[in-house]
Amino acid sequence: MSWKKVKFGSLYKIDSRNGLTKPSKVRGEGYKMINMGELFSYDRIYDIPMELVPLKDSEKINAKVEVGDLLFARQSLVLEGAGKCSIVMETSDLTVFESHIIRVRLKSEENPLFYYYYFKSPLSPVSTIVSQCAQAGIRGSDLSNLEVICPSRDIQDKIVDILSAYDNLIENNQKQIKLLEEAAQRLYKEWFVDLQFPGHENVEIVDGVPEGWNIRKLGDLNHRLESGSRPKGGIDSNLKDGIPSIGAENVIGLGKYNFSSEKLISKEFYENMNKGKLKDRDILIYKDGAYIGRTSLFQDDFPHREASVNEHVFLLHMDDESLQYYVFLTLYRPEYYLKMQNLNKNAAQPGINMKVFKTLDILVPDESIVVEFNDLVSPMIKSIFSKSKQIKILTEARDRLLPKLMSGEIEV
Repeated sequence: MSWKKVKFGSLYKIDSRNGLTKPSKVRGEGYKMINMGELFSYDRIYDIPMELVPLKDSEKINAKVEVGDLLFARQSLVLEGAGKCSIVMETSDLTVFESHIIRVRLKSEENPLFYYYYFKSPLSPVSTIVSQCAQAGIRGSDLSNLEVICPSRDIQDKIVDILSAYDNLIENNQKQIKLLEEAAQRLYKEWFVDLQFPGHENVEIVDGVPEGWNIRKLGDLNHRLESGSRPKGGIDSNLKDGIPSIGAENVIGLGKYNFSSEKLISKEFYENMNKGKLKDRDILIYKDGAYIGRTSLFQDDFPHREASVNEHVFLLHMDDESLQYYVFLTLYRPEYYLKMQNLNKNAAQPGINMKVFKTLDILVPDESIVVEFNDLVSPMIKSIFSKSKQIKILTEARDRLLPKLMSGEIEV
């Protein structure tokens, strides 16, 4: 089935526009502003915490976002990020958007979610208008001149209903993952920060440390700490069948993984690796670059049954399995993220080497407390990975359908 094509700008309710420039010194109070961080983190943007900025009355009118607005990345450090499209799903307070974003508001005759999915599909024409200078980018004028498909509103709605059913299930799983992670972090804080662990009433606290507990260097605890590698000459971008090589761009958080930026190494190279092969419940720490200290943990064949890490990521696994979740949730805390950021920060190339990483102080509780804590958080984390795998399956199913629906190969 072929649908008519029109200029994208002919579907606009109002002219597209770029957002606001607000220097960091004025940020902190005022109204919510969607930044590039939200655009790249969320395909469908809900009423989430955002940076606050002061606004003039004219900015409140001209840069306001509404439900159904399409937001395009005007610039990106990487080629594939330019023109990335997100959609505003919910706003409860006045919200605006920043200058690196283009806002498109469509006429009521069009379903904005249909065009959100269209620009996510392989049929999206946005790559044809990306210019590559210091940064990859698109212009609003070029966006409005793009030829896009324009089926009837009835067909748009039917396609949206099919694809949204997958996204609604994905988002439901993501919400449950967030609740489970928060529950695990609350339990950790209650027991090991507030020291309200079982039986605390009968334990003496000496210099802030419960009797029978110790502060030890991470390196003094028996563990496996290693980093991976990549082939000489780097990753072969043309390799289609291989083993995932996990880098910093994939290390996002507990039960989260960026599949879109995944790179592969050959099976032969993987089999010859002595270090850096991902094992169940390994902790991953990003050891250099922009996000030093960012930490994750993978298990139960998520994201893959076989995978490795490159030279920018540490793998950490405690010999005492009961300590694994405890150590992960320790390193996952914001204060440890800052500690790792500050390790070796004055070096010519800031980053964490193994020797310095092993100097981190870790509070080691009484063994019985660690075992009891592990018994409580294990089912929470296992449930997180069960839901993460469901998200992966749903995402793959949606993405298989997407081009077939947009091309008319599957009729609705």
